[in-house]
Amino acid sequence: MNTIFENRTTINGKTQVPVWFMRQAGRYHDHYQNLKKSHDFMTLCKNPKLACEVTMGPIEEFNFDAAILFSDLLFPLEQMGMDLVYNPGPKLGHKLESLSDLKKLKHNCDQSFFNFQAEACTLLKETLQPSKTLLGFVGAPFTLYAYAVEGSHAGSLVSSKKGLYDGRFEGFCDLLLPNVLEEMKIQAKGGADAICIFDTAVGELTLKDFREKALPKLKWLTSRFKKSYPDKKIIYYSRNTHLNHLRMIEDDHIDVLGVDWRHNLAEVLNEFSNDYYIQGNFDPCWLHLEWKDVEKNLQEFHQELVESQVDFSRWICGLGHGVLQHTPQENVQRAVKYIHDNFIY
Repeated sequence: MNTIFENRTTINGKTQVPVWFMRQAGRYHDHYQNLKKSHDFMTLCKNPKLACEVTMGPIEEFNFDAAILFSDLLFPLEQMGMDLVYNPGPKLGHKLESLSDLKKLKHNCDQSFFNFQAEACTLLKETLQPSKTLLGFVGAPFTLYAYAVEGSHAGSLVSSKKGLYDGRFEGFCDLLLPNVLEEMKIQAKGGADAICIFDTAVGELTLKDFREKALPKLKWLTSRFKKSYPDKKIIYYSRNTHLNHLRMIEDDHIDVLGVDWRHNLAEVLNEFSNDYYIQGNFDPCWLHLEWKDVEKNLQEFHQELVESQVDFSRWICGLGHGVLQHTPQENVQRAVKYIHDNFIY
């Protein structure tokens, strides 16, 4: 296995904590903005050469330890016939507002739909240094469902939560899960070392609904993926969840738990690092501060972990969500260097 997991970078007898950021290739970065002048978002995702070029931008400029495939988690909704477009953000032609709307979705979708991701992964593996990890990603079942119902992850998700009980969630997942599983397999076949499952909406659920509704679908995905690719890692990131959510997961097929900045990271590492690696993360808004304040916050962030005697060998550093649009890119570069130089053990 490669650097972000077992084989980490060692300098002068000290080992670096690896770092990568969600949305590290994106709107804040000049490299991406220059490509956007000639190509729309969907073209950048679906043209494998362009997806590779976008993905490599922050690796080459900022020296992240992992590259994450440039794509979008909503493509299964396009595959299922929900008329996904980007103008400039994602819009759906129709939503899952009633049980009868399930009839509008495509059944037995063409599994070659995701081949563009496999091709991009293959190009990335050929381009990346062997010390760098390649991450694929998909949306988690509840998060994709919530988007299909609401058209976004904003608000109280009343309709989505009602759908947990009126048959929409079960019916949608019956169609969705085989497609997302195939998407994971295609990325792994293309060369991804690990697959991230992003669950940005699931923190809105009660513990009961998380345990009884969302988790069984997640475990269906992880178990079946590992049957095909037992040596590939699975990273499960959930936003706005709490310790009790994490305690309920109990999934031997998940290798890495990703948490947001609302957690006390030392508590998460000390409780869960025997079972998982922890992708433990700071507030993306910190990167909008003056550098002296970013540096001070990172120093204190790290010092708390030192004082709490966490197992640094089980930690991957990152952001609690994606890099925000207007983030000063010099702060991204400085933050990665600071973490490499100072988060060592």
